[in-house]
Amino acid sequence: MEKPDAKNIWAEIINRISAKIGTDAVDMWLKPIKPLFFENNALKLEIPNQVFYQTLRDRYEPDLITALRSITGGEANVEYNIPMGASNTTAAPMPPPMPDERHEIRAGMTAFPNRLNPNYIFQEFVEGPSNRFACGVANAVSKKLGDRTNNPFVIFSRPGLGKTHLLHAIGNEILKDSANAKVLYMSGEEFVFEYIESLQKKTSDAFRRKYRSLDCFLVDDIQFVAGKEASEKEFFYTFNALVESKKQIVLTSDRMPNELAIDERLSSRLLAGIVAEIKPPDAETRIAILRRKRDKNKFSIPDDVVNFLGEHIKASIREMEGALYQINTYCSIHNAQPTIPVAREILGALLVSDDRQSSVSMDSIKKVVARHFKLPVEEFNSKRKSHSIAWPRQIAMYLSHELTECSLPEIGKAFDRDHSTVVHARDQVKRKLDEDPFFSAEINQIKTDIRSVENL
Repeated sequence: MEKPDAKNIWAEIINRISAKIGTDAVDMWLKPIKPLFFENNALKLEIPNQVFYQTLRDRYEPDLITALRSITGGEANVEYNIPMGASNTTAAPMPPPMPDERHEIRAGMTAFPNRLNPNYIFQEFVEGPSNRFACGVANAVSKKLGDRTNNPFVIFSRPGLGKTHLLHAIGNEILKDSANAKVLYMSGEEFVFEYIESLQKKTSDAFRRKYRSLDCFLVDDIQFVAGKEASEKEFFYTFNALVESKKQIVLTSDRMPNELAIDERLSSRLLAGIVAEIKPPDAETRIAILRRKRDKNKFSIPDDVVNFLGEHIKASIREMEGALYQINTYCSIHNAQPTIPVAREILGALLVSDDRQSSVSMDSIKKVVARHFKLPVEEFNSKRKSHSIAWPRQIAMYLSHELTECSLPEIGKAFDRDHSTVVHARDQVKRKLDEDPFFSAEINQIKTDIRSVENL
């Protein structure tokens, strides 16, 4: 029997999980990985360093293994190898680092990596009307750190529109001009994790020295700090220390700072700088993004198919690029020509749902979610808090945020709740989606049903 090809298996794994984890994560954490071979029910992967290992193990390994077992049709696992000469070299399969070693990587004054993706640079960012202001400010920030007029700089948008790319581009540009600058990229979630870890290990002083010595602090998804009272307070003090020292802070969020469930003092400080929104790109920008991605990856996908994707997938750049990878992988595996009919066949549900997105109403969302959970629609506005009612209500709120243009307060009003309840509901559902692929399938089916109702 022919031995399974590691490259094809790895390409299919990326294809299967890219929609769940996003193309930003794929580009940052999965694309640098080299598949070596598949034997004895193990896929051996070569990874750059210990930081990659820690991230893969903590965040993505369950998804990798689930996809691998689905592809191979049996029990299978992944093993990792760091090549000789790389930092923190360890033979595969590698054990997790000892607590002291992990702390040295994460909290040491000189040992921590900047965590920047070298592929995310300004030259690779496609500028258009929807992101021009954010891109212009990002360039200005990278050239003049800590300037009072641009500090802090907050970029907000719904997921998948390029916030993370700009964040990394700022850091990479700074280091290009000043290699010794102390620049650090991290997510809000990682900040919370490290702060909790510093409390447990009684290393709070080292934690504070690390962050308050930075020249530029790049924080992705600051909304994950919201609601964690102690971490939020520590971030506020870190924020103040950096700004008062004329050091630069750049944050991204999925909403305006004044819509975050954070302390009013921090919210007002965020609003005191520059706040830029990235809106969904127009068709011309979407097509330009896809052509650049195609050419960079040397995909043999003709212009008419690229134009078709750019015209029909509007929800996010992440979904659009994921569709491009999906078509390329499918055609490579099946030796098929990438054509518009093939694209329609592969992406049918995605294309239909995206085309109808603008017509979705909250009434339809309530009706379909209520029917799905066998509830009267009136229960969504009731005061009852039992799980059998509260959970469907949270799903309806989440879908209202995802599928309509209504603001958080408008959604709250439609359910007789305030906007903070909508924020909590949305975050709870998003967390479940990240953890449970079967729930993701359930939500996709509900979305399809909603659009079917709208199309009647």
